Amino acid sequence: MTDSRAAVGRRGEDIAATFLVDAGYVLIERNWRGTRGELDIVAWHGEEIVVVEVKTRTGLGFGHPAEAITADKLARLKRLAGQWLTEHAPRAASIRIDVLAVILDPTGAARVEHITGIS
Repeated sequence: MTDSRAAVGRRGEDIAATFLVDAGYVLIERNWRGTRGELDIVAWHGEEIVVVEVKTRTGLGFGHPAEAITADKLARLKRLAGQWLTEHAPRAASIRIDVLAVILDPTGAARVEHITGIS
């Protein structure tokens, strides 16, 4: 990943974290590394654990950010969420996977779309 892509990704994750906290989520982890990948954000929302995949784009030329969540990516997120649960054993009523799409315009302003319960 180039430095500029990494910077865009970090900015998107910072925006996502702020968005979630403002919406009442309690962040537990950011950039948690499992054996086969990374979870961008793990948070509490009420009695539920929420794994949030953050996708950031600087435009829609390559499609909507959420379109990057393929069946393979979702399967990997499920495996990682299972690993996280096994290692942390929280007393959650349930777990879900969300996508937070961040679209940055040329001025740096962000549009955030929260897609809940993709799994």
